[in-house]
Amino acid sequence: MNKKITIGSRGSKLALIYAQIAKDKIIQNTNLNDEDILIKKIITKGDQVQDVRLSEVGGKGLFSTNIEKELQDKKIDIAVHALKDLPAIETEGLLVDIFLERNDPREILITTDKKKLKELKPNAIIGTSSYRREFQIKNIRPDVNCKLIRGNVDTRIKKLKEGLYDAIILSYAGMKSLKIDDQISEIFSVEDIIPSAGQGIIALQCRQDDSKTISLLEKINHKKTYQQAYAERNILKVLEGDCETAVGAHANIEGDKITLEAELFSLDGIQRFYEKKSSKIENAKKLGKEVGQILKTKSKNSYKK
Repeated sequence: MNKKITIGSRGSKLALIYAQIAKDKIIQNTNLNDEDILIKKIITKGDQVQDVRLSEVGGKGLFSTNIEKELQDKKIDIAVHALKDLPAIETEGLLVDIFLERNDPREILITTDKKKLKELKPNAIIGTSSYRREFQIKNIRPDVNCKLIRGNVDTRIKKLKEGLYDAIILSYAGMKSLKIDDQISEIFSVEDIIPSAGQGIIALQCRQDDSKTISLLEKINHKKTYQQAYAERNILKVLEGDCETAVGAHANIEGDKITLEAELFSLDGIQRFYEKKSSKIENAKKLGKEVGQILKTKSKNSYKK
């Protein structure tokens, strides 16, 4: 490969850390060096619009559409995404098939006084932009009020410290990557709060017809994470959910067995549909579809508008 490779990424501090991790992995596993790979910052609509829910201005694709356009136009060769921010249905002509080793998928709570969820004052205000997190939290503490919060991690923590919220919920992976996990007040197990499908996974995307880049990326694909990503994402594909769909999915692999746990909430958050199923690891993709179908049947489409 004689031409330079360009990696496209969102411009947030966290996104650029993910892009650098991807670049380092490629360098470690190929004969390429630092000068061969460039990282290009791309502004996304999701970064520009921060005062409303994503669903009101176009959904999850707000974080990926601009980056994917650069990939389609051959302005970049590889796109780096947080997998949980990618729409479940792939964009035609583009391939999402490479995943770096999963970071911690768990959810965390931050409060200014290190209080845990059960210790918060009655009717406390919790910041989240996710219906899934809101419904899951209310299952544990029905009295709390969830209030919309958007922006990058630093912005959200600043709003918390300004007293606009009593607590905020974020992903552990982001806090660890930013090296600010000393601010965490509580870590929820994946059983207490089932994370978003693909949470903690960095996905690398390229053009389907770019065989050179595909063969390069195959060298850094993390097999176990690949199986988890497909199992969890196939639930979303079956549900045909959007970013308003309150669904959590987590795949755990032990030996040659994969266990998939998922929950889906009705639109109003009152009904919860749950499924847990295990299979051999080679059936990971099929397992995701099966669990998705079970949830869809149980819910009778009550999760859709």
